[in-house]
Amino acid sequence: MKRKKIVFVCTGNTCRSPMAELLLRNKIKLSKIKWWDVLSCGTNAEVNGTINFNAKAVLEECDIDCSNFTPKQLTQKIIERAEVVICMTEKQKIMLEGCGFVTCVKDICGFDIPDPYGGSVELYRQTLNLINKACNEIIDKIILTYKD
Repeated sequence: MKRKKIVFVCTGNTCRSPMAELLLRNKIKLSKIKWWDVLSCGTNAEVNGTINFNAKAVLEECDIDCSNFTPKQLTQKIIERAEVVICMTEKQKIMLEGCGFVTCVKDICGFDIPDPYGGSVELYRQTLNLINKACNEIIDKIILTYKD
């Protein structure tokens, strides 16, 4: 069975989309779902950068390893190879209109994921909580409906 790919998109690929990638990857691994891969990219990625310190801290609180994460720039090729591209905000989705199958968290779950960049670790916990809710919806509405 060919593996399908979900790509999460935010701006810098240091906060929201890496948290979504690593959290969803952990959830599908624990659920023994083997037909999906997860990736994240930024529309203006800090290539050669690292995951944000507070994002790393809140993921590690959940026992999610992010030591190998590096930010990646979104490209047309990545969009074309993905089954679905999920932007953190509706504004980002609009920016990518016409590039392929691009949706946003708001379309799936009814809310955007606000950018916590520069905020406190508590704000990052709140953001991860929203991402967790979104990941559960993505599993139910997308991943479990595309088994083959």
